[in-house]
Amino acid sequence: MWKGVIPAVTTKFDVNDNQDHVEMKRCFDYLMDAGCDGLIVCGSLGEGSMLSKAEKIAQLKTAKASTGDKPTLMTINEAATRDACDMAQASQEAGADGIMLVPSPIYHTDHRETVATLRAVAEASDLPIMIYSNRVAYRVDVTPEVMLELADEKRFVAIKESSDDIRRTTEIINKLGNRYDIFTGVDNLGFEALSVGAVGWVAGLVVAFPKETVAIYRLMQAGRNQEALEIYRWFRPLLDLDVSTYLVQNIKLAEQIEIGSNDRCRMPRMPLVGAQREKVEKVIRDAIACRPKLPTI
Repeated sequence: MWKGVIPAVTTKFDVNDNQDHVEMKRCFDYLMDAGCDGLIVCGSLGEGSMLSKAEKIAQLKTAKASTGDKPTLMTINEAATRDACDMAQASQEAGADGIMLVPSPIYHTDHRETVATLRAVAEASDLPIMIYSNRVAYRVDVTPEVMLELADEKRFVAIKESSDDIRRTTEIINKLGNRYDIFTGVDNLGFEALSVGAVGWVAGLVVAFPKETVAIYRLMQAGRNQEALEIYRWFRPLLDLDVSTYLVQNIKLAEQIEIGSNDRCRMPRMPLVGAQREKVEKVIRDAIACRPKLPTI
């Protein structure tokens, strides 16, 4: 159902800590113009958990104005299942094309609870769902066995695979075939996951470097893996910035430098300063200085 490069976008704020929808629309349009295949808003490891319900819905609508006939997905990562169900209903009413669903971001559910929670949210709306499996961040592992148990629910259409174990993609395919669209959710495993069967990439640094991200994906789909690998090797130091406690600050700094946006964050996050900022800025500027020429695809 879904495939390609789908950015997990950042939230833009003005100097008064209000959402800056003008800047978000500019950034979202930039991504779509570069060939991205949809957008995911209100990311769970980003600043989605720091937005009110009204702010989430407002951001969804701004993204929908950019995606056209491509999908806009709402991230749902509520602590209580009933609140997740309510958010699913509200997202459908607001025009979302789908949901990216975190099973339990705070309480570490066991197998039975994970299955029950995911089913409850699925039944709360008619939207297709990408299950976000991230045992590293949330300590809830949506295993291939869980995926098999959920396979009878047609609303579950995709998996964002973020276990940080590249073997997992093959394990899912071996157990379930093409039942789910598998997306890699770890930036610095993008090439590896696409090599073994992932059909999409929920990407982070794409928001600053969409053309390079899209080029890697499209080259891989065309069987031009060596050309994709050359770009990926250049990209790796940047992609590593996504695998960090400071991923939001890192990515927003990349957006500021590369596309002229800003790195404002909602507290408790604060923009990088001092030696930490200098280190990240050097990674970004060094990459920009030697960026590869992209082939025609």
